[in-house]
Amino acid sequence: MEPLLEINRLSVDFHTRRGPLQALSEVSLTIRQGETVCLVGESGSGKTVASKSVMRLIDYENGRIAGGRIRLGGLDLASLSQNELRSLRGKKMAMVFQEPMAAFDPVYTIGYQIVETIRRHDSKSKEDAWEHAVSLLDRVGIPEPRIRMKQYPGELSGGMLQRAMIALALSCGPELLIADEPTTALDVTIQAQILQLLQELKEEFGMSILLITHDLGIAAEIADRVVVLYAGRVAEQAPTAELFARPHHPYTRGLLDSIATLDTEKGEKLHSIAGSIPSLTALPNGCLFHPRCPLATDKCRSEAPPLVARGEREWACWHTEELLKTTKGNKRSGGLDAASTAVPPDGALTATSPSSSQELLQVEGVRKYYPVKGSLPGRKRAYIRAVDDVSFSIRQGETFGLVGESGSGKSTLGRVLLQLEKATAGRIRFDGRELTDMGGTSLRSARKDIQMIFQDPYGSLDPRWNVGDIVGEPLRVHERLNASEKKERVARLLESVGLDASYASRYPHEFSGGQRQRIGIARAIALNPKFVLADEAVSALDVSVQAQVVNLLQELQEKLGLTYLFIAHGLQIVRHLSDRIGVMYLGKLVEIAPSHELFLRPAHPYTKALIASVPSADLGAKRERITLQGEIPSPARPPSGCRFHTRCPLATARCREEEPALRAVDPEHVVACHYPL
Repeated sequence: MEPLLEINRLSVDFHTRRGPLQALSEVSLTIRQGETVCLVGESGSGKTVASKSVMRLIDYENGRIAGGRIRLGGLDLASLSQNELRSLRGKKMAMVFQEPMAAFDPVYTIGYQIVETIRRHDSKSKEDAWEHAVSLLDRVGIPEPRIRMKQYPGELSGGMLQRAMIALALSCGPELLIADEPTTALDVTIQAQILQLLQELKEEFGMSILLITHDLGIAAEIADRVVVLYAGRVAEQAPTAELFARPHHPYTRGLLDSIATLDTEKGEKLHSIAGSIPSLTALPNGCLFHPRCPLATDKCRSEAPPLVARGEREWACWHTEELLKTTKGNKRSGGLDAASTAVPPDGALTATSPSSSQELLQVEGVRKYYPVKGSLPGRKRAYIRAVDDVSFSIRQGETFGLVGESGSGKSTLGRVLLQLEKATAGRIRFDGRELTDMGGTSLRSARKDIQMIFQDPYGSLDPRWNVGDIVGEPLRVHERLNASEKKERVARLLESVGLDASYASRYPHEFSGGQRQRIGIARAIALNPKFVLADEAVSALDVSVQAQVVNLLQELQEKLGLTYLFIAHGLQIVRHLSDRIGVMYLGKLVEIAPSHELFLRPAHPYTKALIASVPSADLGAKRERITLQGEIPSPARPPSGCRFHTRCPLATARCREEEPALRAVDPEHVVACHYPL
């Protein structure tokens, strides 16, 4: 049978001031009718460029097809004009973008935009197109679709807007759906819903899917075949089961080994691929992966390997036979060693001695309410209850993980703990001091011991400052050092996070995402703090870079005796790093337990659903699948009784009327549920 999509030796160039820049080089792949193919690889590998080339969207970004061909159902897309392509986009092929807000026009309603798309390709009347759009919103699981049709993009949640984007893409029945990181910014529960929806729609509409992702767990769950890209070239492609069982390229092997699973032991160093993906302006000679490859030889450094084809598998490596000797059966044996992240040199920083019993941070009954603007006169004032009566403690030297969906109040609680926002009620004690009563000079002094690592390393670094100024700012504010002393301290800090001291003169835009996060970590530990809050510190990073940063955080904790509050929605990483974990839902803590206990015996239905929603890269594992329906309610109108009862499969009348209190099910395991599991 002829493939639906055939990409043959595709090369793509982008016009720059310095001349053409090659982003893809001789990439080939096919997608059959009804098949799902995943493109995987680190940021900068060319995944998005490949997907935009199929849609010919690169034409609007100074890109051009420099060689090869793209055929969709017999049509040569590379030779068509933009007018001809407009009639195909939406009808024959459609795209779901990573950020749906970028795909919708904020000044038009959801319904208007879907109806206009339908009528552009179909002769339906406005009324028929409207009803078709309503049915599509209903089909993708959006509640009250007729109301949502009249709403604007900004009025929908992230998960709901992604569903609306899928409905828009399906509005004209395309044969090929391209999904570019459609779940990256979503919680694991919403991600599971979207993946299940894509599978159902593929079977229902007989579509083919080209899915771009850096999450190999997603690829394992949804893909029929996987194509691995590296620096704009195909490193390997194979049926999913074959690729995961016996990778034929060291890069594929490195990506698979970098995955933190729910079985990874706490404290065990995660595998990471040394270095980072090369810049397209400075590609190495020979095999592009050789500077990071533990199997590299002189031949790899001088001669690029050809793409070898055997059956449905292709790979480009000189040392595949040697690689396969380290892979036994269906298990990856971990025979390849990656360069370790740097350990701080002795004497570079002063360590504190961790104690498992001493409580460093105590939180008692903390609330954070935001008044709702526009409340009607004479009525009770409405509030958004972002954090509502939260109590817990963190011991010296431990890592306390905090998980929950977006809107659960995790980040707000973090800001309140750091006194970036004042609590509406409650007490926060840090190292014996009452933070909630502090202000001015005393609070400024206390912040020497309390630092933060941000989710977006680029957004948290001033682009006008060089790295030396960024890392040295806390030293300038809190310590009296002369220029040479400050320069020496900054150099030691950069070395302690695995960066060269010479980077102090460079600027944030000159670094990769992982390097920027290391700069942020260096700034956070500059004053030798006792407590560090990491708010989604690794969620935006590729899996291999994520492993490097996680290893670094563990090494710094061991060396410096740091105490962490680690906020995240990636449960594998939280389990790997944390001693204890708290689960938040709609402003409340619903469960706290030691990490291993929480994952082995979750006592709250919400916790169990979160764990079951995590995609697994282990194709042979048998796991209970629980897809949590719906989305987290508005904190301005929380449900009565147990706040989770609107989504809980075990809810009773008591759950709807009576709010459960936290109670112990084991000495260190507490849960807020009337019927703990």
